[in-house]
Amino acid sequence: MADQNMSDAIETYLKQILRQSEKIEIRRSELAQLFDVVPSQINYVIKTRFTIQNGYIVESKRGGGGYIRIVQIPLRTDPRFIEELIQSLSEVVSVREATDIIESLYRDELLTEREGKIVLTMLSKEALAVGDARMAGQLRGQLLRQLLNRLRFESERK
Repeated sequence: MADQNMSDAIETYLKQILRQSEKIEIRRSELAQLFDVVPSQINYVIKTRFTIQNGYIVESKRGGGGYIRIVQIPLRTDPRFIEELIQSLSEVVSVREATDIIESLYRDELLTEREGKIVLTMLSKEALAVGDARMAGQLRGQLLRQLLNRLRFESERK
């Protein structure tokens, strides 16, 4: 439980910095020292909380002058990012992954809050209760890809 709280604290800290700038560069070891955790804890937070599905691109450089760069990507400004999001989807999409994507679309004003809630209802376990979890995940992925393709098409026309 303490690890979860520490992960939340690290995520919150990084997101506060990202509110001031859409790009940050950090040194994993310095951040680990700041929070008194092992560097792998920083990796875990970045890998799970700063994904393309959540609206971030992460770049890293290893070595003595190494860094981790986190860039918040505004999906509405470039249809290529929506394409990257589509490409990042696995064949079977979980409810959590779908929720992360819909929250990113809402945050970037590609969906209204109401539209996001409607889409999440349609992608829920209850709505896709077909008796096979894998098949439900595949259906969720197909539906989400169609939504993203439509949004990409609309953004390309603007």
